[in-house]
Amino acid sequence: MGKMDGLTVTECTKCPDLVECRSQIVNGVGPADADILFVGEGPGAQEDEQGEPFVGRSGTVLSDTLRDVGLERDIVRITNCVRCRPPDNRNPRKAELANCREYLETEIDRVDPELVVTLGKVPSEHLLGRSVAVTSEAGSLVDKTIAGKPRRILISVHPAATLYDRSQTDTFVETLTKAAEFTTDTGGQKRLGDF
Repeated sequence: MGKMDGLTVTECTKCPDLVECRSQIVNGVGPADADILFVGEGPGAQEDEQGEPFVGRSGTVLSDTLRDVGLERDIVRITNCVRCRPPDNRNPRKAELANCREYLETEIDRVDPELVVTLGKVPSEHLLGRSVAVTSEAGSLVDKTIAGKPRRILISVHPAATLYDRSQTDTFVETLTKAAEFTTDTGGQKRLGDF
């Protein structure tokens, strides 16, 4: 059914629609011990083509905003709820999210980040197990047990939201500024001390 080698899903045929649509499985990228793990919804066309999450327009927004808040993209880990592109960029279905959940939980468990940032409605609802009003809840920190361990989750709007609604830009920047507080600088101390 599915095979995972470390943090990489090497083969999976659990979701017939996605297997048919994808050109490859898109795994998470970034350090295996990153302080911050970003979780998106699923790969789009460019991600499917390049085999990396968030490389399209919303990826540019994410990279630029990370830089603006003092983080480089290569020190964070970025992954998705589903690793295969849904047809016509539709939202992943419940069964598809459920099929890929084990991979996501394994990745969260192995990376063991200080903070998980959900980018948009689908990953927020998927990881929190409830409906989420992302625009009003963006920037909220929530504690949730994932893979048997309590995790700190930061709800964020999707970077693409800033492309369609400029008012979301400030929200996105503020949320990522909060996320940056969870990284350790070279001295091994959290920037704002312990939470």
